[in-house]
Amino acid sequence: MFKQIILAVLGLAAAAAHAGSALTEQETRWLQAGAPVLAYAARLQLPIDIVVQPQAKAGDVPLAMGFDQGRCKLVMSLRGNPAAEASLDKVPDSQRALLIETMTAHEVGHCWRYAHGVWRALPAGFVEVGEEQADDMALLAASKELREHRREEGFADVAALAWVRHAHPQQYQAVHAWLAGLRGAQVLARGTHDTGAWVRAAADPAVFAVAGSTFDAALPAWEQGLLDDE
Repeated sequence: MFKQIILAVLGLAAAAAHAGSALTEQETRWLQAGAPVLAYAARLQLPIDIVVQPQAKAGDVPLAMGFDQGRCKLVMSLRGNPAAEASLDKVPDSQRALLIETMTAHEVGHCWRYAHGVWRALPAGFVEVGEEQADDMALLAASKELREHRREEGFADVAALAWVRHAHPQQYQAVHAWLAGLRGAQVLARGTHDTGAWVRAAADPAVFAVAGSTFDAALPAWEQGLLDDE
């Protein structure tokens, strides 16, 4: 059954690839690593399409989630991307598939928020506190955009960790340490990927022991991170 799932995922990606070009070995390896998460997303009926970029642009991340006309677009930018596996440079080969699976779960977490109509929305009971002031309205809009983006990245991080707790509980601490190191290396404080508050909120995997889907289980840690991030 799982082999059929992998073949279906690879087939979907191959169909999305640039006309006339097959999937590369690297693309195939990443899709195989992420297949368990994508299969779970399919069971949840999340509307995900896979888009394979024929050529990465400068600054592209290997995996990203976009949205178009009610559907989620998992975009792979591996071709011609020398930095595609930079976050895995210091990781043993035996752990790379697990961490690619974790990155896939992060992106699927974005889709879960979008598909449930809560993208950029705070959970019930949460309100913005404080008031920013600036003479330039564009600066206020940019600050709000950055804050909302960081919160969504925080949710995606705890969603990824919730997945690891669900699928690979024995590897949880190792993955958490890797993600904490990745986020701790962010050079821009309170930037879009400065999600340390959320990663710290998920230090104990017991935070995910709630009913519902893996992504429902991420909500308590996300809410705690929202409080800690203020």
